[in-house]
Amino acid sequence: MEVVQEYVQRWYESGLDPDEYICLSKDGNRVEIEDAATGDRHQVLTFCSNDVLGLVNHPAVKQAAIKAIEDFGTSNSSCSVLSGRIDLHRQLEDEISAFKHLGHTQLFLNAWMAMQALMDAFCHLAIQVPGFEHTRETLILSDVLNHGCIISSLTHARTRSGKSFGYSPNVRVKSYRHCDTEDLARRLKRYYRPGDRLMVVTDAVFSMDGDIAPLVDMIEVLSVYPGAVLVMDEAHASGSIGPTGRGIYEHFGITPQYALDRGVVPLIMTTFSKFAASAGAAISSPVAELKPLLNVSPTSIGTISLPPPITAAALESIRQVREHPEWVRQLQEKTRYLRSRLTEEGFQAIGETNVVPVVLPSEINPKVFARQMMVEHGLWISPIWFIAKPRLRMTVNGLHSYEDLDRLVDALVKTREACYASTLTA
Repeated sequence: MEVVQEYVQRWYESGLDPDEYICLSKDGNRVEIEDAATGDRHQVLTFCSNDVLGLVNHPAVKQAAIKAIEDFGTSNSSCSVLSGRIDLHRQLEDEISAFKHLGHTQLFLNAWMAMQALMDAFCHLAIQVPGFEHTRETLILSDVLNHGCIISSLTHARTRSGKSFGYSPNVRVKSYRHCDTEDLARRLKRYYRPGDRLMVVTDAVFSMDGDIAPLVDMIEVLSVYPGAVLVMDEAHASGSIGPTGRGIYEHFGITPQYALDRGVVPLIMTTFSKFAASAGAAISSPVAELKPLLNVSPTSIGTISLPPPITAAALESIRQVREHPEWVRQLQEKTRYLRSRLTEEGFQAIGETNVVPVVLPSEINPKVFARQMMVEHGLWISPIWFIAKPRLRMTVNGLHSYEDLDRLVDALVKTREACYASTLTA
């Protein structure tokens, strides 16, 4: 442990460690937090939450979770293959399938496990079956800015989870430039071999840049590779883009059938921690045969199924979203308003979604900026300084008022002036 201790000490000395805050109470976007290092308490307005449509404290969602505990208890205490599957799971899978226009859905405890299960199922199938020989290699291409759960699953894609070695054909993983379909096409021509099983994986909305994958152009590129699989991670897309919040396909005015008609197989990962006021994830597919493989993947069969209150909260949240499309429209209007205000004040707000990153000049420390926003203005925003180009990351949600957004912009302007002043006098 000496190496760990020395490394972390240098980490702290370099100022790379994140500030830690503990939430003590929450009323919508009004939060009381405690600085873990100093014990100082702050009453703040948060722009850190991924509660996209503000459903975490919705009465119907909370009541659904409570009823699920009363009906099933707090846990299923087993994996779905054995004794852990309950009717709420079936209802949630059906709800997601209808929401995403894909007929077959499998649930997971989180997105990391869902993505790993997909790699296991697609690349390595499940067990050896008499009379079936798996001989075709797999080529996977990934956007260079994909989320960590995708990168982690691809790093381990060459061997099925739970095994130190495997008998499946080789899996080759390559990357392409961010949202660059021309580069995607070039790399496919370079790396694709006749007989390869092809998969392309991307975030639909990128969590650090707030921009949207070029879905239609990607389908066009893949259409010359019949049977190619296109995986969309819709963690930040569900509930936030598309007229009714269905995600990236609806955003572009199409459904997954558009991809199928062009010989491309669309898969969607949905997560519940953002628009669905819960936790967990799901993989949806038009291919029925994928689901049983996902169900017996190591990350599914090796752990408990989604707990009843979590399942019920996600189920009720999605039903609320489907019943109230106006919430999505209001969120998008607020997002456009904040972005226009930021542009008017000379901030570089990148992307186009409710994930609003503001890139800072190199001379301004994002951590210092965020601390001043909290202490001087009672606003909680996320500084990003070691996993991407230095920036401030803010998220708009359904509970923010226009007054909240104005307050945020005014505080950003004042803090920028204070940071520049301190830089000039340093």
